[in-house]
Order: sequence, then structure tokens, then C-alpha cells
Amino acid sequence: MPLAMLASFLLQMPLPGATDAAALASPRRSRYSLTIPLDPPGTILPKPRIFGPAGRPLVVIDAGHGGHDPGAVSPDTGRREKDVTLAVAQAIKAELIRSGRVRVALTREDDRFLVLGERSEIAHGIKADLFISIHADSALPGSTANGATIYTLSEVASDREAQLLAQRENRADIINGVNLGRQRTEVATILLDLAQRESMDASAGFANLLKREATGLIPFRPDYHRMAGFVVLKAPDMPSILLEVGYLTNADDAERLASEAGKQNIARGIRRAVEIHFARKLAAR
Repeated sequence: MPLAMLASFLLQMPLPGATDAAALASPRRSRYSLTIPLDPPGTILPKPRIFGPAGRPLVVIDAGHGGHDPGAVSPDTGRREKDVTLAVAQAIKAELIRSGRVRVALTREDDRFLVLGERSEIAHGIKADLFISIHADSALPGSTANGATIYTLSEVASDREAQLLAQRENRADIINGVNLGRQRTEVATILLDLAQRESMDASAGFANLLKREATGLIPFRPDYHRMAGFVVLKAPDMPSILLEVGYLTNADDAERLASEAGKQNIARGIRRAVEIHFARKLAAR
């Protein structure tokens, strides 16, 4: 069930020019309110459209950010991460549909905000077999960082940069200090823990497969596989990766991600890895 609440914030500001003491004593205050309407109680997340032949494995592509959350912004092109990720996700969807070997669904097909937990919940609700979250990275001014990085879930980050990125992405649910994400209330069971560990191993395997199959199509960083505690990857029942397709703060990456050729190359690389991933699973039965 998605988060069901109405978050309201009331900010009381002293009149311009008032001293601190006067502001505390004065009953005259400007009142501002920010209301964020969310799903009413009992709302069920709508299931996304599923494309492809019935009976085939199901891949869910998650376009990161959206709605009020633009993500990173390219200083060169002004393009927002939420638009880049949606365009890349749509290219991947089209490529997978053309292959005819899997079914595919998107967590969002337009510019809308989804709480992080809802993204994996959507995939779980339609019994997805693989979850791929698409993002575009950013770096500090003056950095020459470029290339794609694949992230998988780990309770301990592989390095400081991975930890900071996970913290930044996980803050997408927080507005004015209020966490819009649903907190798990049940105690984690041993069975859930084992399922999580199994999916983490499968996720790491798919990350390495994607690097192998997409090399030459996607420019990867030398340290292409990193691990951190991304909320969006915490589904215990399916392999899940987060693919940072490049740095919007890098002019070459931003140009590549804006081009049709760049998006198609990402889609082809993912399609190759997806086909081999499920062929292996079929052969292992």
C-alpha cells in the first residue's frame, strides 16, 4: 500500500525589520502554508502497462526522480535528470520490446513524483523478475568525473562517494524535513534476510554481466561497480541495480545522453545483458 497522508507545513515568519524580541512578542505574523497532497487512505498503486509477449520474464525500468524532484541539472545544457532518465527508460523499453524475449514496464511514463519505496513496490506488485533504476550523476565543480556506474545494494557502502550518492538519492523522499517514504513496521524475519542476500548476489552478478555486454556501447568508469544502501534497491524478491548512465556535470556525458545515438547505445547494452541473464536462468532450470 502506498503512503497515505496529507503533509502540511505552517511557517510563521516575523514581519520584515522586526527584532527577535519584537517578533516573539508581536501577534502580527505573516502566515505561509505549503500543502503537499498525497494518496488518500486505502489507495492502491496503479499497475503500470506491461508490454511484450505473455509468459516472458518481466523487466521493470525505473526512471529516477520526477515531478517536483528534478534531480541533477546539467550546467551545459540545462537538462534535468528527471527528463534524461525518462528518455533513456523509454529507449530501453522500446529496445526490449523489439527483442521480443521479455516483457517490460516503466514505473513512470510521464513527469510524476514517486516515493522511493513505491518504485520497487510497483515492480513487486506485478511480479517483476528484474528491476533497473536509471539515474544520471553529478559531480562537484571542477571535477572531471565521467562515465557510467552500476550500483547494487549493500548495507555497507563500497566507498565514500557511493555512500554520499546513496544519501543524496535517498533524500528524494524528504520535503522540509518530513520523510514521505513508508517505513517498514514489521520485524525483519530470517526468511526475508535470506531472500535479500540472495537477490543482492544476483544483482551483483547482473552488474558484472551488464559491464561485460555493454562495454563499447556505454563508457564505464574504471570502478564501474559500487555498492551502497539505496532505498530503491531494497526489494528482497528480485535482482535490482541502479545505473548512473553518466555525469550531467560533464559536457561530453551530457551531450551523449542528449543524443539519440547515446540513448540507443545504452538501450542496446542493457538488452544484451538482459537476454543473457534470462537465458542463463532458463538453462539452469
